[in-house]
Amino acid sequence: IQQKMMLAPTALLSIIATIGSRRLAFCTPYTGSNISRFGSAKVGRRMSQRTGSSSTRTRLASSSSESATTKDDFQAQLDGPELPPVAEGSKRLFLVRHGEVINPGGDRPVFYGALDVDLSPLGELEAKAAGAYLQQFALQNVAASPLKRAVYGANQVLSRQENTDGDVKIINGLTELDRGAWCGKTKGEIGEENMAKFDACDESATPEGGESYPFLKNRVLAARDELLEMTDCGKASAIVSHLQVTRSMLSDAMGIPTGEMSLLKVATASVTCIDYDATTGTQTVHYQSFKPDAGLEISKDGAN
Repeated sequence: IQQKMMLAPTALLSIIATIGSRRLAFCTPYTGSNISRFGSAKVGRRMSQRTGSSSTRTRLASSSSESATTKDDFQAQLDGPELPPVAEGSKRLFLVRHGEVINPGGDRPVFYGALDVDLSPLGELEAKAAGAYLQQFALQNVAASPLKRAVYGANQVLSRQENTDGDVKIINGLTELDRGAWCGKTKGEIGEENMAKFDACDESATPEGGESYPFLKNRVLAARDELLEMTDCGKASAIVSHLQVTRSMLSDAMGIPTGEMSLLKVATASVTCIDYDATTGTQTVHYQSFKPDAGLEISKDGAN
């Protein structure tokens, strides 16, 4: 879309798209990596907003190891795209990806999937920035994958909320894609052809002990629906999870085939906002992969 429309890389686009029978309303901050190539779109009015990937980034002076469980790094609310109130007959979900991780392969980035890897110090700060952005919204529930990188982010969101129902809700169906025998291997070791088949949902390419995209998407959507059942109409909840989990929900909302969802860009600690009409089932994507501008370094986001 960006290439065909010759859009500026820092533009905030208001896009109305129709894919099949689904009407999708986008308010998407374009940062050079977060608008998919899918769907016909009309460019509407432009709005001036700050986006995290278009500014100069410096690591905050505060060490994440000294304040890993506090919210002191970001006292001020972080700005973001304009959002309308949740309609009375709809439910809103904020989809948050966890922050940067410490790749288990070190300088040799490997796929880790559902392995319970740690956040990096930068990843912890990114999670806090996402929580600081979401503090302006009254969230009824905060849910997370059981993996600690997602739980940490969910706790950062919850700690900034005043009237949220109970603790973080752990939903096993939100766990990241299990890479099976591919865990610990680089893309080169797996093979370009195998990866291409896997991304295209060729079941024969599913690694031993791992999951395919269709299997993942089915369990993720069931987990999403579980949280929507807990969320009242007119209310919003948040999910802190993973790249492939967020892609599963976003591709469903946008009507993108499962075999093409690997092309969706979802930055670390970014936020995607989707409304769900409780009567018609219509899904409205307000924005995709918005990363709050917290003045942080650019994260490393390789194999996952």
